Amino acid sequence: MSLAIDAAAPDVPACADDGTWLACIACGETFAPFEDVRYTCDECDGLLEVRYDDPPTFDEFGAGASTSGPDRGVWRYREALPFDLGVTLPEGGTPLHRVPRIEEAVGVDALRIKHEGMNPTGSFKDRGMTVGVRVAKELGVDALACASTGNTSAALAAYGGRGGMQTLVLLPQGKVAAGKVAQASLHGARILEVDGNFDACLDIVQELAARGEAYLLNSLNPFRLEGQKTIGFEILEEFHADYGTYPDRIVLPVGNAGNTSALYKGFRELVQAAALDVDDVPKLTGVQAEGAAPMVEAITEGNDEIRRWEEVETRATAIRIGNPVNAPKALPGIRNTGGTAVAVSDPEITAAQAHLASEG
Repeated sequence: MSLAIDAAAPDVPACADDGTWLACIACGETFAPFEDVRYTCDECDGLLEVRYDDPPTFDEFGAGASTSGPDRGVWRYREALPFDLGVTLPEGGTPLHRVPRIEEAVGVDALRIKHEGMNPTGSFKDRGMTVGVRVAKELGVDALACASTGNTSAALAAYGGRGGMQTLVLLPQGKVAAGKVAQASLHGARILEVDGNFDACLDIVQELAARGEAYLLNSLNPFRLEGQKTIGFEILEEFHADYGTYPDRIVLPVGNAGNTSALYKGFRELVQAAALDVDDVPKLTGVQAEGAAPMVEAITEGNDEIRRWEEVETRATAIRIGNPVNAPKALPGIRNTGGTAVAVSDPEITAAQAHLASEG
C-alpha cells in the first residue's frame, strides 16, 4: 500500500465503521476498527494504520467541527480522530516557544521549539493515551500494558487510572528515570523491571497482548499514533499564524519512531483533503543518539528496513531503543518529505540541553 505523500484518498471498504477502518501498510488488507483487538495485520503481520473516508481541512478543526467540543488541545482535532472525545486530563495545546539565541547561533530565520513537557504527565505520550485508552474502552478491555523507557509508563498509568482500568508497565531495570517510575507508581500501575533493554520489555509485553492478558498501548498500536499526529497539526497552525507560511523542516527525536510516523500520516491526510500542498509539507528529520541509531543507519545506507541493534546505550534514556517498531512507517516519512536522519553524541545532547536552559 502506497505511503506516498500525494497518495490518493483510499476507497472505503465494507468493514469501515462510521467512515473509519484499519489498513495494513504492507499488503493493503483492511479490518473493522473496533470489532476485535488487533495490533498488526492478520494476513502478513504488517503494521496497521487508521484510515478515514473524509480527512478534514484546517477549517474543520475546533469551532469548525461538526460536533461540539474543545477548541484547544488534542480534541480540537476530533474530525481527524476516531471519536469526538477521549479519556482526557486534558492534553495537547502545548507552547511553540521562540528561542532567539539558539535561532541566531544556528543561523535559522525562524526557529521554534514545541514544548511537549507541558502535557499532564510531562511528555507527548499523553496525546496518544487519550485516544488509545478511549479505544480500549470501545473494545471492552479492562487491563492495559506497555513497555517503557519512562514516559509511556507515566502516561499509561495516568490515563488508565482516569479510565478506571488496570495498568501494567515493564521497564528495563535501572535504566528509567526515578521520577517516571514514581509517576507510574503514584497512578497505581503495577511495575515490573526486566533484566534487559526496552526492546526485551516490548517483546514480553507483545507476548502478553497476544495471549489477550492486556491491551497493548505502545506505539505499535495504530490508534495511539492518531493522538500524536495532532503535534503536527498544532505546529502547522501556529507557525502559519505567526509567519504566514509553514515550516521548512521539523526535527524530532527518534525512539520507536512513533512521532515521525504520526506527523507524516497527519500531513498525508491534509494533502488528501487539499488543505496542504505537497510542496508545503515540512521535511521530517529524525535525531538519534549515536549509541542507539538504527534509523540513522538505515537512512544513511539506503536500506529499506532497519537492522535491530541488540546493544544500545545513551544518556538520553527516552530514546535508548534499538528496534524502532514504527520504522516501516517512519522511513517513508523521512524519505518522501526530503528529510534525513542524524546521530548525535552524548556530549552534543548535553550541550543541546544547556542551550535550551539558557533560553529560560
